[in-house]
Amino acid sequence: MAREVRVISDEGEQLGIMATGDALEIAEEKGLDLVEVSPDSRPPVCRILDYGKYKYTQKKKQQNAKKRAVNQSLKEVKLRPKTEEHDYQFKLKHVIRFLQEGNKAKVTIRFRGREMAHRDIGIEMLRRIIKDVGGLATVATEPTMEGRLLHMVLTPSPKALVEMRARAEKRKLTKQDDRDGDTKEAQQ
Repeated sequence: MAREVRVISDEGEQLGIMATGDALEIAEEKGLDLVEVSPDSRPPVCRILDYGKYKYTQKKKQQNAKKRAVNQSLKEVKLRPKTEEHDYQFKLKHVIRFLQEGNKAKVTIRFRGREMAHRDIGIEMLRRIIKDVGGLATVATEPTMEGRLLHMVLTPSPKALVEMRARAEKRKLTKQDDRDGDTKEAQQ
């Protein structure tokens, strides 16, 4: 425990450097606690505050930060260099759906046998997916070759995520209005 501390009052005023005992007396007079907020500085900085309330606000801040954190999972779509047009469109819809749900999408192209000689077809297919997805996604991992697999990762673009959340909120409000209208009709 330090002999001297720099004290900040509960209103945020600098009370200056004083003996630790004097700072504790001031805190007790106000019915508050003396909390060390910066132990590394010389002299250590202490603040007079209600410690229980301080812990509560810190916990609330952590909970709000956790709520705002985007929870993304990685969804994968697998293709082959010889994938036909209909199958390509079907898989593309999956990629778009994953991105609209706010998830990352990994697109993998598997080469078998002599297909390894035509890696350019796979790269062209990945470029086509990037073009078809458009502004909905950004490329997180450029197309890379690992053994017989060529893959890339797409993440939803921030602008698209904001638009999707706004649409989802609007749909939610519309559904609630419809339910409220149904209950009013049933009561009449």
